[in-house]
Amino acid sequence: MEENELATLTDEELLQRAKDIESSPIANAILIGFLIGIIIYSILVNSVGLFTLIPLYFVYKLVEKSKRNTAIEKIMKERNKK
Repeated sequence: MEENELATLTDEELLQRAKDIESSPIANAILIGFLIGIIIYSILVNSVGLFTLIPLYFVYKLVEKSKRNTAIEKIMKERNKK
């Protein structure tokens, strides 16, 4: 459904969204690595608990955001805008 919504955007709106995601891959990779480190530390010290599940949720959200960014890049490539 998300890709259908992106397909209905105008070229200007699509370019604006692409501009917003330009620098995010490096920041996302660093943040995901940090959160995975917290998860590993939490499992080693306390077993699985709330302190493990919260970073796991944030890792999931960052991965989903990455998939959405890939969809934006795909649509831009189809429209020959990049």
